[in-house]
Amino acid sequence: MFGLPLLQVVSIVGALAVLGAFAADQFGWVDPGRLSYALANFVGAAILTAVAVIDGQVGFIFLQGAWSLISLWGAFIILRGGPGPRSR
Repeated sequence: MFGLPLLQVVSIVGALAVLGAFAADQFGWVDPGRLSYALANFVGAAILTAVAVIDGQVGFIFLQGAWSLISLWGAFIILRGGPGPRSR
């Protein structure tokens, strides 16, 4: 992608997943209680966690690792049939 190193391309994909889910929520395009929202957050944050681990960025490992776990928990609750976070 425009001559960027692969790790940068991967991190952009992760960021777009998280930001896309956030923007969709803010514009009212998606219900944050839906599985797709939780999974987009989880996948994006997990990608960014992996990139942070490779780069040795401890603060971002903590931030994105927590984001991943919280999103995974939300997806688990939704899959169990419970209401998702802030379901509209």
